[in-house]
Amino acid sequence: MGRLVVVSNRIADPRKTAAGGLAVALAEVLNNTGGMWFGWSGKIVDHSEVDDVHLEHAGPVKLAMVDLSKADHDAFYLGYSNGVLWPVFHYRLDLADFDAGYIAGYRRVNQLFARKLLPLLREDDVIWVHDYHLIPLAAELRALGCTQRIGFFLHIPLPPPLMLAAIPGHDWLIRALFAYDLVGFQSESDLDHFARYVESEAHAQRLEDQRWRAFGRTVHAGAFPIGIDVQEFEQLAAGAEATDMYERMKREYYRRKLLVGVDRLDYSKGLPQRMRAFREFLAKNPELRSSATLIQIASPSRENVEAYTDILHELESLCGSINGNFGELDWMPVRYIHRTVPRARLPGLYKASRVALVTPLRDGMNLVAKEFLAAQDEEDPGVLVLSRFAGAAEQLKEALLVNPYDTEGTATAILLALQMPLEERRERHQALMRSVRQYDVHWWCESFLGALAEARAEEKGTSWLRL
Repeated sequence: MGRLVVVSNRIADPRKTAAGGLAVALAEVLNNTGGMWFGWSGKIVDHSEVDDVHLEHAGPVKLAMVDLSKADHDAFYLGYSNGVLWPVFHYRLDLADFDAGYIAGYRRVNQLFARKLLPLLREDDVIWVHDYHLIPLAAELRALGCTQRIGFFLHIPLPPPLMLAAIPGHDWLIRALFAYDLVGFQSESDLDHFARYVESEAHAQRLEDQRWRAFGRTVHAGAFPIGIDVQEFEQLAAGAEATDMYERMKREYYRRKLLVGVDRLDYSKGLPQRMRAFREFLAKNPELRSSATLIQIASPSRENVEAYTDILHELESLCGSINGNFGELDWMPVRYIHRTVPRARLPGLYKASRVALVTPLRDGMNLVAKEFLAAQDEEDPGVLVLSRFAGAAEQLKEALLVNPYDTEGTATAILLALQMPLEERRERHQALMRSVRQYDVHWWCESFLGALAEARAEEKGTSWLRL
């Protein structure tokens, strides 16, 4: 394989892997190939200043960044990416804002990325584009004459065909995926939605080896569930900050069992539903009320968007009412934290917790579930309560799988988790960790790039649809 070129909305320094995310996954291959990471700088500037590509070096890796004007940022990022694609892809048509101007800004920024990236490319580069912000990037690159092998990975869910078809311009959006040589999804469910859409809406021909042909091109598609760097996370768990957090939690809550939830504040995470289930658990099990405490961390996220303000107020109201109705002078059932907790401390919190509540209404994967498992003491592990609507549920079948919309069912699962015998906890944890270790982040990276290397670039001269 030639040099790896990673393209994403935001970039990360591959030397700072402690931040987690894509930096952990891609650091090794970027460093080994002397690769390049291209994306938005995070800066919003006057339109006249959107010109230069800012270049930096992180060891052998080149970081290439472009600025955005406020108009482009608002239409591309706030408007189309997070106002249309994010809610629809998470099954929330009611929250989507189908303003006609947003798609033009989305297309405009993808064209900007293509124009600025093309001169930086080498003939043997392999390009890996990430996530929903940049779905049409390959089509824009192809229109400029790019012939390099290009792969795309969607980190969030892909909805069923009828829901996807609610997006104005959905046909153009999915047609753009055929400019890639390989399209990767988090789960088999997402892959199935893609196949059903392209076959029913685009009349694509299904070929062997997970290939589909339409619009004069053949695209390979597959499920590549992302994992964590288990060794890196175990080292983090052995660090001073995680150890201090674990010891503090054990001292403070020595009489109680901890439940933990760690999420971004987002309507896809099912936080109000989780609180209602915990309230139901407390109401139905009065003898256990003072023996369990839920620590819910909800990191700030897009607080200038109305939908996020609404869920913040709802969550605060629910936490307050639970504490008011069930709390005692020496015990509050919910400790709600609306800020980001340093990643280095989280393994200690996970290890000190008997139960993790990972109950999104819809999620591409959810790596909190896998990190919780990796942080556990194998001799006395905690229990994972996992939404069946998280991508991780396809792999982590030994967790207690729940329907987050079912308040009573989730409350019952919380009770089962808190009362689960040690032997059963060990057996479940061992089985879950086999999957977490086998399908780690290095497997994800290697399997995707291996499939991309085998994909055959075809019909490079196709003329792509213009808006």
